[in-house]
Amino acid sequence: MTARLLLQLAALLGGLGVAIGAFGAHALHDTLVKAGRLDTFETAVRYQFFHVLALLAIGVLWAARPELQTLGTTGWLWLGGIAIFSGSLYSLCFTGITKLGAVAPIGGLLLMAGWLSLVLALRKL
Repeated sequence: MTARLLLQLAALLGGLGVAIGAFGAHALHDTLVKAGRLDTFETAVRYQFFHVLALLAIGVLWAARPELQTLGTTGWLWLGGIAIFSGSLYSLCFTGITKLGAVAPIGGLLLMAGWLSLVLALRKL
């Protein structure tokens, strides 16, 4: 992982977040409301965006301070967390398969581990 790749992935995930959010808000709104999944969908989008912004921040920091190599670990943890946490919630909303929601805590743990990783990386500042 490099700062450049991290920033590119954050930009891609940001764009995907807008697209998925818009799709859910417009094309799937009634379906999500009827299924009682609108809150779940909004949680998935919100966590994706929070962590996209965090990815952008560490990408910029890493570009400015290339010696902070451990920011790559933070980036991988957050990328995995977004994929598993938000991804499992999106899948639950789109398919209705409730067992998919059981995977979300793994993604949440990865997101939390990413924040701990950031604390450790920032000790070098």
